[in-house]
This record gives sequence, C-alpha cells and structure tokens, in this order.
Amino acid sequence: MPFTRVGKTQVAGLEGQRILLGVSGGIAAYKAAEVLRRLQDEGAQVRVVMTASALHFVGPTTFQALSRQPVRSSLWDEAAEAAMGHIELARWATRILVVPATANVIARLAQGRANDLLSTLCLASEAPLTLAPAMNRVMWAHPATQANVATLVARGVELIGPAEGDQACGEVGAGRLVEPDQIVAALVASARPGRLAGKRVLVSAGPTFEDIDPVRFIGNRSSGKMGFAVAAAARALGAEVTLVAGPVSLATPAGVRRIDVRRAAQMRDAVLGELAGHDVYLGAAAVADYAPARTMPQKIKKSGETMALELVRTADILAEVAAHPQRPALVVGFAAETQDMEAYARDKLQRKGLDMIAANDVARAGQGFECDDNALSVFWHDGRRDIPHGSKPRVARDLMALVADRLEGGK
Repeated sequence: MPFTRVGKTQVAGLEGQRILLGVSGGIAAYKAAEVLRRLQDEGAQVRVVMTASALHFVGPTTFQALSRQPVRSSLWDEAAEAAMGHIELARWATRILVVPATANVIARLAQGRANDLLSTLCLASEAPLTLAPAMNRVMWAHPATQANVATLVARGVELIGPAEGDQACGEVGAGRLVEPDQIVAALVASARPGRLAGKRVLVSAGPTFEDIDPVRFIGNRSSGKMGFAVAAAARALGAEVTLVAGPVSLATPAGVRRIDVRRAAQMRDAVLGELAGHDVYLGAAAVADYAPARTMPQKIKKSGETMALELVRTADILAEVAAHPQRPALVVGFAAETQDMEAYARDKLQRKGLDMIAANDVARAGQGFECDDNALSVFWHDGRRDIPHGSKPRVARDLMALVADRLEGGK
C-alpha cells in the first residue's frame, strides 16, 4: 500500500504584518471592507484610518466591527492625540495600504501635504506605502494625475492597479479599483521573497464554449474563479505566470499575462504553444469533453419534436501536456466530481500520467462551481493532502504552497 499523508496546509502570507488601512472618499470605498477581511485571512493585524470624505461613502462601524479596533478619522481626536496617537499609529504600522486611493489623495501625497490624519500618517511613517488607485478614467489619464503618480513611484511608493473595466459613472476604461483578492495577493507577493521566484507557471482556467450555431453553444458552469485564484497565488509566490482563460467575466490577476480563448481546440493550441520553458502546468480549466461535429453557419430553426446533435471528442489537453516532450517538471490536474471523488481522481492521476491532482466535490453546497468558496483534496502517487473549505483565493494559496513543496522535493 502506498504511504499516505493526510493533513492540511495553512499558509498565512501576511503573518506578523501590521497594516494600516487608509480609506479615502471614492465610490469604491465599500470594497475596502473586503480588503480588510482578506488581510486578516492572511494573518495580518489591521487598523483603519478614514478620510472625512470616506465617511460619506461608508460608515466607520463596519471597519471597527471587522478590525476589532477603533477607527480613526481626525487629527483633532482629543483622547487619541493626548498621547500623540498619530505618531503611535505611524510607528505601529509595518505597511500602509490606501484603498481606494483617489486622485485627491494621490495629489496630496505627491505634494507632501499633511492636512488630515491619513496624509499626516503617510508622512510620519517609515513603513512602505502601497496605493490602490480608483477614479474616473479621464481623471486617471489626466497629465496632473500621471505626474503625481510618477513622483510617488520615483519615491518608492507601490501601486496596485488600477484595472480596466466598467466604472460607477457608466464609462469604461482604466481607473477601476483592482479586486480585493488581487490587492491582497499583490501585497503578499511584495511582503516576502516568493518561494516560486524564478519559476514559470502556466495555468488554464474557466470553461470552453463549443458553438452549435451563431447563437447556441455547449458549455458548463465553471466561473473560472478557482483557476484565476491559482494564477494569482502563483504570482504572489514570485512566479512568472501565464493564464490561458476560457470565456469568463473576471479581471486579470495583477502581474499575470493572459491569453483568451473560447473553444477547447483554441485552448489546446494556446497551452501547447506556451508550454516550452514552464516549470509547472496547472490544468484548472473545465474543458468540454465533446464538441459539435459541425458548427452551423446560420441559426438552427425549430422543427420537429426532437433534434439529434452529433458530438465528437475534444483533445485531452492534460494528457497531451503530461506526455509532451517539453513537459513541465510538475503537471497538476483538477477533477470536479459528484461521487467517489478519490477513486475517480486517482484513476485520472494514473491514467493521464500526472504528478498531482486536485479534486473537489461539486455536489456539496457552497463550494465549487458558481461559488466563491472551495475545498480540495490533493492526491499524488504516494500521498494526499486535504485543503479545508475556505475562500478560493485562500484555497489557491494553500494549493500553491503544496506545489512549491513538491517542486522542492517534499511530500
């Protein structure tokens, strides 16, 4: 019988970090609460400072309840400032993170102003400063904003984003706040040397859509969230990451190179075309097993009570990667099962020549497809590791820690 290790990996990427979270007055201020929660998930201690404008968008009670610490918003708090509270906060922080960082905050920091508590803390602290900008696309592109950003970057300030996409004003473009999980992943990556520094990781994620005609397709319920979280976790550990993504509505993780595809054949071509030189391949995509034998050029009209659709097998991307002459050192598959999870996963591991396989029970409520949470059981030829239920970014971080273990020769 093979030796089996059963346990769980818990990785806190910000353990021991004391983060001062600054919240400024933009519509994205509500997302700072999720950033706070995810920082705590990564082991950080967090205290919150809000600008006067931020209080118009979200109340301090939320941040106080989540952080279990008083929320500061004024330099003129007599009780706190009796003992020079702003200096105490400035010395307490090992890092300052501003989410969102508005055009106004960026301008004041670039000019060295200290006319509220947050800007004063930033000037009075020697801790690294990270900004997550969020503003209208025209404001972001304005020469004054870009000059202020260049000034701050030259001083060593780190920026996360902004992302491109739909904005609250109804416009589309650069200026959107990077998603909370990506902000935290980027912070983790900069907080400590990555275990995968110097490694190249290739990830496939999301579903494939196999077209029947111009308006219909065969697809599945994969949202791509798990695969995108895996790509972000690999990047956070210092890897150079390429993400081959099926048709999903997700922002590209910070620092990750993305290739978009639609069909299984396109995903195969993209993965095999990128394979050379990669150390790890993680096949998290839910690739269609079958595709229509023929895609009709025009919409199929309704006729008769039944319709036969001929399907043909698609390429087995995972097996091809595992048998490829330019095979990465570690090939990791995924198995979404509804029954007999371990038996099916181990069969797939052996049959396709994989090094590891991460399996999850998608029949369980609250995890897997169309959910923000997941749980995995990871199998290899002589072992097993269970990753408990949690947010997909957290589960992905634990999985990538296990991948790093395997690359380093552990079990």
